[in-house]
This record gives sequence, C-alpha cells and structure tokens, in this order.
Amino acid sequence: MSLKYEKIREQLTERNSNAILYDGYEDALVGVALRFDMQAIACYDIQKCIKILMRRDKMSYEEATEWFEYNTMGTWAGEFTPIFINPYE
Repeated sequence: MSLKYEKIREQLTERNSNAILYDGYEDALVGVALRFDMQAIACYDIQKCIKILMRRDKMSYEEATEWFEYNTMGTWAGEFTPIFINPYE
C-alpha cells in the first residue's frame, strides 16, 4: 500500500470507522469526503478506477467503464458507500 493510501485510510478511520473502502482500488482513493451533518466517506477517482481495471483485468476502456459503472459505482452499500469523482485538470 502507498503512503498516500495509508494516510487517507487513517484519516477516514478516525472520522468514521464504518466507512467503506473498496479492495483493489487503493491507487484510486483520493481523499475523504465530508458532508454537512453526516459522517465522512471515502472518495475515489473514476478514471483511476477504470485504469486499474484496464491494467489488472486486461479490459478495454469501454469494457472497464461499463464494468465499473455497473459493478462498483452502481453498488449501494448504505450510507457509508464511497463517492466517485471525475476531476478535471
């Protein structure tokens, strides 16, 4: 695990020990999302998630996007489900 991942995980655990982290997407974890009057949740970068699937599972961009949107982003695991962002640079 990267130092960045460990720092984010540590901060998230301090704020919300019930927050959900997705296995296999460690390099796509970009931060802790905070919402008014709600507990902290994990925040992942969509494009990094897709790149992980392409590299790890040898998927095309289209296959990885479809798989990610249905199987990861489309999964609701309760109020501590992570959010996903598509940052623009």
